[in-house]
Amino acid sequence: MCGGRLREDFDRENLQLSKDLDRMTERVESIAVDLTWMAYDMVVLRTVPQLTKSLKRLEDEYLLCKSVISGSAEKDNLDALSKIVDQKSTQD
Repeated sequence: MCGGRLREDFDRENLQLSKDLDRMTERVESIAVDLTWMAYDMVVLRTVPQLTKSLKRLEDEYLLCKSVISGSAEKDNLDALSKIVDQKSTQD
């Protein structure tokens, strides 16, 4: 009887360890995929300088829209931001 119970406990523990190992493997795989995408993004940003400029312009436009929508932009500030964005777009 004692041997059978030990065997069941061993099997149960072995199954739990197997599940834990599967979860850890999935997490590591997910981290590896994230790191691969991060490395890819860095290579693209460093080899295509226009992309960096485009992302900055997109961020400026987003901030401009956000200030207009939230109503936090005053007329003078809005005009100044709009001119800056227009200047940047003509430079590109």
